[in-house]
Amino acid sequence: MVNEQNQWVFGIDVGGTFTDLVVIDGEGKMTSTKTPSTPDQSDGVMNGIQKVADLLGRDIKEILANSPLVVHGTTVATNALLEYNGAKVGLLTTEGFRDEIEFRRAYKESVFSPRLQAPFQIVPRRYRVGIPERLDHTGSVIKELDERAVREAVRGFVQEGIEAIAVCFLFSFMNPAHESRVREIIQEEAPGMFVSLSYEVLPQIREFERVSTTIVNAFIGPSMQSYLEHLDERLRADGFTGELFVMQSNGGVQNVMQSAKFAAGSLLSGPAGGVTAASFIGEKSGYENVITVDMGGTSYDVSVIEKLNPAITTESWISRYRVALPMMDIHTIGSGGGSIAWIDNGGALQVGPKSAGSNPGPACYDRGGEEPTVTDVNVFLGYINPDNFLGGEMKLDRSLAEKAIRTRIAEPLGISTVEAALAISQIVNSDMSNAVQFVTTQRGHDPRSFALMAVGGAGAIHAGKQAEDLGINTVIVPSLAPVFCALGDVAANLKVTELRTRFESLDQVDLQAMNADFENMEQIAREKLGSQSVTNQFETRRFIDMRYAGEVHEVTVPVKSRTRRITELNLEATVAEFHELHERMFAHKDPGHDIEILNLRLDLAGVREPVKMKEEAFRQEDPSEALAGVREMHFDVEPTQTPIYDGALLQSGNLIVGPAIIEQWGTTIVVYPGHEALIDAYRNCVIEVKHSAAPRQRGGNE
Repeated sequence: MVNEQNQWVFGIDVGGTFTDLVVIDGEGKMTSTKTPSTPDQSDGVMNGIQKVADLLGRDIKEILANSPLVVHGTTVATNALLEYNGAKVGLLTTEGFRDEIEFRRAYKESVFSPRLQAPFQIVPRRYRVGIPERLDHTGSVIKELDERAVREAVRGFVQEGIEAIAVCFLFSFMNPAHESRVREIIQEEAPGMFVSLSYEVLPQIREFERVSTTIVNAFIGPSMQSYLEHLDERLRADGFTGELFVMQSNGGVQNVMQSAKFAAGSLLSGPAGGVTAASFIGEKSGYENVITVDMGGTSYDVSVIEKLNPAITTESWISRYRVALPMMDIHTIGSGGGSIAWIDNGGALQVGPKSAGSNPGPACYDRGGEEPTVTDVNVFLGYINPDNFLGGEMKLDRSLAEKAIRTRIAEPLGISTVEAALAISQIVNSDMSNAVQFVTTQRGHDPRSFALMAVGGAGAIHAGKQAEDLGINTVIVPSLAPVFCALGDVAANLKVTELRTRFESLDQVDLQAMNADFENMEQIAREKLGSQSVTNQFETRRFIDMRYAGEVHEVTVPVKSRTRRITELNLEATVAEFHELHERMFAHKDPGHDIEILNLRLDLAGVREPVKMKEEAFRQEDPSEALAGVREMHFDVEPTQTPIYDGALLQSGNLIVGPAIIEQWGTTIVVYPGHEALIDAYRNCVIEVKHSAAPRQRGGNE
């Protein structure tokens, strides 16, 4: 009989460079590691599990046999869409509407550029077939489905080698009968074909958003399905008997079957794990308002968590395609450790978005890279120890970093190498601060009311400067910052989001019908979650999409109700919240204006057993026992002799006064001059920021 301590829950996140793992046993002891990612992501996953088994001194079969749960964040769906390497897709739609996907609501990424090419066609026009059928806005049948036309189209798709079929008929979200019948015909004519139905993928108003999301789901679905089935087989071949779940873009996790069927819900599978972890650590650390910043090798991801609830959006564009499913609102810019510094034609210094990647990588990797990157700058300035990168697993060459900065930037600009490196650092810090402003001040949040949580391998190097710039008082660097998304995979609950269009004026709302809709949505969500053994209880949250009559953008408003039934009083409170949210987002409100309801949304969370984390008693403030030495580094042109602390030896309660460097496996924390860092009870590093001048304020349109 295996005791609780010898049961292990895995969180596994696959990134572009590394596959991260966090494993928690029954007593809350955490083990974390990294292993290089592989072209077949399942290889990296299995290599990581083997590495964990070695660290624990166990056999991999014993580990997996006693693992009730593996939660996986994967980029399979993301890569398929970004690289346009998905399935060969055919589209069946209402006759006369096959070009809706190209109209794109007249949206153009660069409005004034005549050279901007049209998006890559994941469904070429010859594979888009209009089917005679028609419903009206109430779901009533105007024209019956032409089943013969459907059969002919499906047979033609089979002859063309189509691998997935998307189906999107007008107003099918009001009456799915025609789409359901088409699926039956497809199963008869092409058994085993992957089918994506719009009324299942996105059952709500707005035709372009629905068809775009549905074809994206068809495009990436077969790849996701094949990968998850392959990974599940490999895990079970090594003795795994538990449940495999996949991190979803909405911050929850879902089983393999649902994740494969609705692959579009996993497009932000990786970064969503980091946001979920930030909410978890924020609660543990006593900070319910958090801005999380994740700096990796190629990108910088920013998101907002208010009152422990991550911001959600339904307005995502991914690889130039609209995906209108509820997703974590994550803003990404091309500023990472591998971002290349360069001089433009006008002689101005620029950083990114081009990245050196992992091969050849930064110049200091000594793999043939010659262009200076942010990592090269951090090595040259002394922030990163070239002999202790990834805990000493990888050695870096500072002289190559110096050469790249000197020859490519300093000499052409006629400045010193130190001045060039500091300029590059200042530019990348400013770019990151602008990204934070984008998700805060431009969306009605004051960044000064938030703590800044820095994760990813390089996030903690730059966070202190960003906090100074933004007027933020506190920076939190989690103890598991290098594998943060994997921690989020472990901590996430199961989650299903149900959507339903209910287009009506507020003054004509039928509360009884609305309550019936919400009850039906909850029933469907519970069926999707099923009887999961990892779920202890269910939590339901309801939302209404509202807008002022005449507007084209709605606001998603949480329903203020403690009971399952929404009352008149509950609705009044929800309307009041709508006015406040509208003012915060758009800088105005009009309580006297007519209000329209567009959609209902319900989130059903299957609450898992909370992750146990060991809380340590505070020790002495003096951190001298962890002092590893002194290193020269540049916070300015003149060098500063800076103490270096071994993060593994620091204890809860230790207080580190800046300037200082804390070196941990997988990350480096820079405590800038005047800042103070406290190691809290969970071994997170909490930095209090000194502000020498008033933070800059930007206008909302910058």
